[in-house]
Amino acid sequence: MADGDSTIKRGRKFDQVLAGAQQIFLKDGFDGASVDDIAKAAGVSKATLYSYFPDKRLLFMEVARRECEAQADAAEALVDTSLPLRDILMLAGRSIVGAMSRQFNIRMYRMCVAESERFPQVGELFYEFGPALVRERIGFFLRMFTENGQLKIEDFDLASDQFLQLCRVDLMDRSLFKLETDFSATDVDYVVNNAVEMFLARYAA
Repeated sequence: MADGDSTIKRGRKFDQVLAGAQQIFLKDGFDGASVDDIAKAAGVSKATLYSYFPDKRLLFMEVARRECEAQADAAEALVDTSLPLRDILMLAGRSIVGAMSRQFNIRMYRMCVAESERFPQVGELFYEFGPALVRERIGFFLRMFTENGQLKIEDFDLASDQFLQLCRVDLMDRSLFKLETDFSATDVDYVVNNAVEMFLARYAA
């Protein structure tokens, strides 16, 4: 992990602690999550919990980091680079919407925004594990298709962010404000298809 990673001890019950923490953070939020409840959910003693994570913020961010990386890896594994460019962008867009609309991600997003005022490091680390990681993964494929002549991109970070935001148009706000949390495949494809069309109109070679 980034700053503070050296203070985290990894051992036999590390994953067990993270699973219990994830359960309690989602149920009670960051402020409401008590060490007692996390230890109970994880099936470990408070001493064991503190031996792994001396700071609740470190535990919170490790839960977020693990989940973000796992989802990014899973989405990347779905991409078949032998497919046409448009099909790959559609797959990527659907993965973005799927991850964005997961209740875990929505609640973690809300918690990180809320805690960033008091604990700026929480916001910095969540940005690193969330948006910055997605930008990096999208950028990898955009570079590949630029190098083979299918796209014409100069600023890969900007193009990655643009694609991400285009795929989240309206859907992100509806999720965050609990207007809707279960989008139909038709709704998702409508937004993603238009995102891909607009993206290719700007960057297709």
